[in-house]
Amino acid sequence: MASLHFTQNLARHTECPSAALPADTVAELLARYFESWPAVRGYVLDDQGEVRHHVKVLVDGRNIKDRRKLTDRIKSNSEVYVFQALSGG
Repeated sequence: MASLHFTQNLARHTECPSAALPADTVAELLARYFESWPAVRGYVLDDQGEVRHHVKVLVDGRNIKDRRKLTDRIKSNSEVYVFQALSGG
């Protein structure tokens, strides 16, 4: 099962524990996670279901390519991290 993790800066806003879930794509992984933790969805995805502008999603250390439909493939042993990207200077 793929492991999904959220960084502490996101956890300050809502409870979002790590989880191991079966999935073939990022979309499937997040959908399964949001079934148990629906409050997290609004922090990660916008109203169209796309990754929010200041949120990064990494699969095995690489940024996902499809931030709109989340079709990036994941493996059963993938590590997926979600965090808020910091901006400013």
